[in-house]
Amino acid sequence: MSQPSRPAPNSPNPECRLIRPQSTYDGKQGFSYFEGIAKETVGSTGICMHLLTIPPGGRAKAHLHESHETAIYVISGISGTWYGSRLENHATVAAGDLFYIPAGVPHLPYNPGPEPCIAVIARTDPNEQESVVLRPDLEALIPAKPPEA
Repeated sequence: MSQPSRPAPNSPNPECRLIRPQSTYDGKQGFSYFEGIAKETVGSTGICMHLLTIPPGGRAKAHLHESHETAIYVISGISGTWYGSRLENHATVAAGDLFYIPAGVPHLPYNPGPEPCIAVIARTDPNEQESVVLRPDLEALIPAKPPEA
């Protein structure tokens, strides 16, 4: 829920907005996200930020964000991420870690842990799902059950 109502785009009187994530939406990547800060919710023009919970064993679809950088802060749990042009690189991201994904880099996050992984995700794209490009050609490169992180 956001407060107060959004001013008209390019309003001379911009307002600060409070978002209390309550509803979710299904992203192209295969995960459900809590609604957060985006052009669609607060009228942002250069950023979006959302809360994501990856369930144990959860895995996204291989994808990239065209022309937009991503910053991730893991609040709790653990996530593994395969990344690179052929998903040849791997990072394990745990609670308290920050992870940066440059624009246009294919990646495939998953949760190898026994607990949900909860993370804050911010991108330099105000239209949260607009720059998402699925990469089904990369799916077969990573086993359906990735190794434990």
